[in-house]
Amino acid sequence: MLIIYTHSLTPRVKYVFKQIFSEILGIEISFFTDKKEFKKNNLPKISYSHSPIDDELFFQCHELLFEKGITERNISVFNYNNISCFFSVNNSIFPFDPFAASFFMISRYEEYLPHIKDIHGRFEAKESLAFKNNFLEKPIVDIWINLIKEELEKKYPTLFFPKKKFKFISSIDVDSAYLYKQKGIVRTSIASIADLILFNYNNLSKRFKVLFGFESDPFDTFNKILATSKKYNINTIFFFLLSDYSKYDKSISFSSKIFQSLIKSVNDHCLIGIHPSFRSLSKKKLLKIEIERLQKIIHKNILHSRQHYIKLDIPNMYKNLLNSSIKNDYSMGFASMPGFRSGTCNSYFFYDLDLELETDLKIHPFIVMDVTLKNYLNLKPKDAISKIYNLIKEVKNVNGTFTSVWHNQSLFFENDWQDWHSVYENMIKYVSDLKDE
Repeated sequence: MLIIYTHSLTPRVKYVFKQIFSEILGIEISFFTDKKEFKKNNLPKISYSHSPIDDELFFQCHELLFEKGITERNISVFNYNNISCFFSVNNSIFPFDPFAASFFMISRYEEYLPHIKDIHGRFEAKESLAFKNNFLEKPIVDIWINLIKEELEKKYPTLFFPKKKFKFISSIDVDSAYLYKQKGIVRTSIASIADLILFNYNNLSKRFKVLFGFESDPFDTFNKILATSKKYNINTIFFFLLSDYSKYDKSISFSSKIFQSLIKSVNDHCLIGIHPSFRSLSKKKLLKIEIERLQKIIHKNILHSRQHYIKLDIPNMYKNLLNSSIKNDYSMGFASMPGFRSGTCNSYFFYDLDLELETDLKIHPFIVMDVTLKNYLNLKPKDAISKIYNLIKEVKNVNGTFTSVWHNQSLFFENDWQDWHSVYENMIKYVSDLKDE
């Protein structure tokens, strides 16, 4: 048990201390706002206020956790023991406030402020504090938490912290289960005519070989994914897009019996989640419609989600998920850059800054995505593997969870994804070897 003194127990204070100590470090905490009662207690203790009370471990506070609402602020990032930090203080165990800084990162405070959006209306990675100050590829919040833990262990050697284990989650986004199959007469006819006009006879030939059963569909890589998951004993979650057809949502029709059979088959082996459509943010009723479609197919409540195109609009998307009874979201990451969008590789509960309250929606950050490496960064497979290995090491150093995003079509190692056959399995093998250490 760790006891904590603070001069004001605000929702923000309660939230971030619970996240750091209970959720990540795994110890019980109790808050005090009465100095006399705090001084009388002989348990390991810290204070979070303007000045120390006794001989406890003292953390001087920044005003952020005692405010309400959102205020634009100029943040100065500096180095402490080669670690990036901000919200400087003068009379404390550290020259910065790790609790306020952690709250700023995991609440995504900066995304509530006016910012430049990309062509899809998303918060751009290059606009983030982490990118601008070169710590996007560091789990900075988890590094700060380890600093806190080290100081507590020095001060209170009897304080027990449960050992954390490095974990891995392989997540697969299914934007389109098939390249040629189950596209319907209209879409197939238009695509075939386009092949003829463009003299793409090879593609036309493959299309009809698949449609007449002479070849398997190129995007049907599901058995390969499941076999890899079984081989390395990894947790894999699939997110299926069940939208109506539109410019950015080109899924197979949810009414297709073959598509439904595929979803049921995958559900027998792995966790299933919804991949809400691009349009579901602007047309909120679509999310519930798409969730209901998936629920009817697998006869289970849908509790997991990742937004198509990583179209994460904070806080609107999260509020939409909460209203649709989603409990876990996996959209926290950037499409254009790998790394730690919220500064952590650990899951945490969404804090609604508009309402100043912790919700029961758990956010699971992802670290790297296949299309980020190939399409946004234009990396060669060899360089992509090196980038992935470095990110895995960062997560392993803090014993966090490394979550990757891959697509079923990117595991078809021809055309655009030629020569990428080694990247996915090398990543999984590397992670598995580290897990066994």
